Amino acid sequence: MARARTNGIELEYDSFGAASDPALLLISGFATQLIGWEPEFCRLLADEGFYVVRFDNRDVGLSSRIDADVDLDALLAGALRSVPYGLEDMADDAAGLLDALGREAAHIVGSSMGGMIGQTLAIRHPTRVLSLCSIMSTTGDPTVGQSTSEAMTALMTPAAASPAAAASRGVEVGRVMSPGKYFDEDRAARRAREAYVRAHGPGGAVRQLAAVGTQVDRTEALAGVRVPTLAIHGALDPVFHVSGGEATARAVPGARLLRIEDMGHDIPEPLWPLIVSEIVTNARRATAGG
Repeated sequence: MARARTNGIELEYDSFGAASDPALLLISGFATQLIGWEPEFCRLLADEGFYVVRFDNRDVGLSSRIDADVDLDALLAGALRSVPYGLEDMADDAAGLLDALGREAAHIVGSSMGGMIGQTLAIRHPTRVLSLCSIMSTTGDPTVGQSTSEAMTALMTPAAASPAAAASRGVEVGRVMSPGKYFDEDRAARRAREAYVRAHGPGGAVRQLAAVGTQVDRTEALAGVRVPTLAIHGALDPVFHVSGGEATARAVPGARLLRIEDMGHDIPEPLWPLIVSEIVTNARRATAGG
């Protein structure tokens, strides 16, 4: 692992593949550490000729924690007037990480909240983005990508207080997040246990939730994105309805949509070859002139 100072904070990151290859930056979702991008998934991308970098967003994992409170009741009521930071700040963090890595630009792949950050990065820092892949995410338009009540209840369950409790919670939440045939109980328990042991710090989740909950509608701004763009979304996603991915693909000129019928809000291992292939194909459109 390594650390980069950027935008007034420090980000923990690591990498796969040869530094001489084009960079591909993986941006994690809500309250998800860099280990959410599993090593074998990263190696599959690296084997395709990319220098793959994954990192902890601010307020999660081993990156800087932000010392600020959020009125959760006001947030849930839609009445929050100010936030410690927004998705714009997190996109600037990613741009700063590229600076620290000595990279002018990278292929961007973001999952869930990471997709929102990736979209925001492409809007705010267009020269830093070679291609964009937004996975199980949405545009910020409140009329698309709605969450089910079951998903919101699962996300708001209290944080675990031990590795064993984290594993149990991971299975319970995972069943809701991934309702299709790909749910893997052992994998859900392992990932939750590993995240707890590596860096348990639930306070940051509320601040990240505030950033997501106060995001702007990016639809109009996404019309100005001019890099190859791919939206990947599961038809069974209960966190962000597939309409969020569909809206993303409509918003960006020339964007493609990969709708996966049996996928929920997860990137299940049996689908890694398909998803990696689609990410790579989209990235190579950048060097092929679109």
